Amino acid sequence: VLSPYVRRISLNPLCRCRSMRSRPPRSMILPRIVVTGPGVLEQLPAVIAELDLPERGLIVCDSNTLKIAGAKVTEYLEIGGHPMEKIEIEGANREELNRVEDALTGIDFLVGVGGGRPIDLAKQAGFNKNIPFVSIPTAASHDGFGSARSSIRQAGHKTSMQAVPPIAVVADTTIISRAPPRLLASGVGDIVSNQTAVLDWRLSRDKGDYSEYAAALSEMAAKLVEDGIEKVADGGEEGVRLVVKALISSGVAMSIAGSSRPASGGEHKFSHWLDANCKTPALHGEQCGLGSIVTMYLHEGDWQKIRDTLEAVNAPVNAKALGIEEDVVLSAFVNSKEIRPHRLTILDKAGPKAIEEAALATGVIG
Repeated sequence: VLSPYVRRISLNPLCRCRSMRSRPPRSMILPRIVVTGPGVLEQLPAVIAELDLPERGLIVCDSNTLKIAGAKVTEYLEIGGHPMEKIEIEGANREELNRVEDALTGIDFLVGVGGGRPIDLAKQAGFNKNIPFVSIPTAASHDGFGSARSSIRQAGHKTSMQAVPPIAVVADTTIISRAPPRLLASGVGDIVSNQTAVLDWRLSRDKGDYSEYAAALSEMAAKLVEDGIEKVADGGEEGVRLVVKALISSGVAMSIAGSSRPASGGEHKFSHWLDANCKTPALHGEQCGLGSIVTMYLHEGDWQKIRDTLEAVNAPVNAKALGIEEDVVLSAFVNSKEIRPHRLTILDKAGPKAIEEAALATGVIG
């Protein structure tokens, strides 16, 4: 029996696999099954049976996530009659992506086990080779485990690549709650930044790609986390589940929109600039959360609530806590227009002086 948190969308996985590289515009590809809750990893064989996936699978993990969940995933699936192979990766870059793709001969489905990098590689390899992908997150640090985009490093820089969402997500909140608190705080940062992403999206709604449904879902996910931040700060399973479900909702909102705009605005451009120009950037969600403080100020919104939400989970709210020099942080805000210049955000509309005043007024610098 599947968990009460299962969410189904009728879609034959094999038909989905054949068509996911060439689908009509404005179509939606969503996870067929989502299972969240304590101990739900045990339901993985039932999920695979429900999907009626072919026989042989490949688990993508790293040395850490292999110990956390990968070995147990292998055990469950092989007991369920699925011969499993395994590949341990060392990073989410083009070379490791090639390694995963080279290992796909005779493989019928992929399972990504991890926080970010194993899932990104499994997602992208599955998309490139038309093979279904199952996502098993071990941390809730960002919305990538349920989204249609992957972050792959090429030529020393992170590149956001188009893929498709996983065919299923199995998020065991008992496992995720054991991850370092910093990772959950990063997930909070990624979620609360949805609010400024939607505001930025509305700036260009005359382009015809704006979706009220996607925007509402994205904002609702952020609001639920803000309103329940005390539960999240406690570090218990209930708070972890709240963040996990919000991150999944964020991925669904992007699928509905057919783009990342419901969850990616100026605060993400700020984060991407830091990734490209810092030797040691902070976590993605940490950067996006801090970025949304400044962009919400520029939108004349409630930036204090974003700051207070981040502080409640010890997420950074200024350059010092982020571990990046103030002049670099300011440069990231001012020069974010270099990232995806076709994507209009408040940082593209505001001048350098206004951006600096916002960073000073919010205490992000100074």
